[in-house]
Amino acid sequence: MIDLAAFPGSGFLGYLLPFLAVLTVVVFFHELGHFLVARWAGVRVEAFSVGFGPELLGFTDAKGTRWKISAIPLGGYVRFFGDANAASMPDAGAIAGMSAAERAVSFPHKSVARRAAIVAAGPIANFLLAIAIFSVSFMTIGRPIADPVVSSVQPGSAAEAAGFQAGDVVRFIDGARIESFTDIPRLVAPSPGREMLFAIDRGGVPLEIRVTPKRQSRTDRFGNTHEIGIVRLMNDSKAANLRTVRSGPLEALLLGVKETWFVISQTLSSLRDIFLGYQSADQLGGPIRIAKVSGDVATLGLGALVGLTALISVSIGLLNLFPIPMLDGGHLVFYALEAIRGRPVGEWGQEIGFRFGLAVLLGLMLLATWNDVTQLFF
Repeated sequence: MIDLAAFPGSGFLGYLLPFLAVLTVVVFFHELGHFLVARWAGVRVEAFSVGFGPELLGFTDAKGTRWKISAIPLGGYVRFFGDANAASMPDAGAIAGMSAAERAVSFPHKSVARRAAIVAAGPIANFLLAIAIFSVSFMTIGRPIADPVVSSVQPGSAAEAAGFQAGDVVRFIDGARIESFTDIPRLVAPSPGREMLFAIDRGGVPLEIRVTPKRQSRTDRFGNTHEIGIVRLMNDSKAANLRTVRSGPLEALLLGVKETWFVISQTLSSLRDIFLGYQSADQLGGPIRIAKVSGDVATLGLGALVGLTALISVSIGLLNLFPIPMLDGGHLVFYALEAIRGRPVGEWGQEIGFRFGLAVLLGLMLLATWNDVTQLFF
């Protein structure tokens, strides 16, 4: 049975409100990306909604767009003129009866390139939001830097078995440059049981060492359990020359781009490892787990919650680019086929695609929700 004690402290609202705040910001920027490019492309935008279902409050702007907050705060949409629904399926009946003036502002009548730009703008806006958050953080808070020098190797560890020695300097892991010792656990943790290639410097001699991180279940400060990879390379503050570095605007922007790409690549790597069996599918989380994590992180302060917003923004942007009908990536696949064939995918083909996409999304949601319930409440 569900244990309500899993939501301690400030109670259920202590988890729900931070979750809704984070999700609202991320969804708003995603839909704003679609909206701004649609306006630029000359498409009439009929509705901009944060949430689904009945409207709670809203207003209509001078260009006829209805801005609203809806009752189910688990997403959002922008509905363009010519769309049949929030999933942006074309309204064939309405399209057939449009006047020349209406066709000029309808989404389905725009070129493939313009429609693709409008659709891609949502995920891109999510990535830009994350870059902005990371960049400001690097300028104001800074980042911890520790020279990637191994001071010791734990006996019986994966690192010892692979042949690491004290004094080794880690330069690359699977081709990714290591600039700080803190980069090592960030790259290793998502890869339990998967062999990794370390490029090191030992007394001025470049070497390559292959090591397979051991699996370990770790419980964080909030009671959440995660399966991570560990190799047990150790360092100390003296050997690592630990310091905090704040960056100027240009460097911070470049680091923000790099950090966003790191989150994208690690997410894709984790999904690949789940598909290949290196990680269990129970690592996939859904809205319940995100809500709990949001509440937990909120107890650490506004800065931590803003950081979580950046991570979730990247995740939602990436998820929407998956080639699944109903998602932005699925629309982009249809547009690519249209560009190749010289004509749109037929109404029947689109209908089948959207039904398939709905089935896939519902399946993933059920799996994620099941994982959330079994891991957090039982």
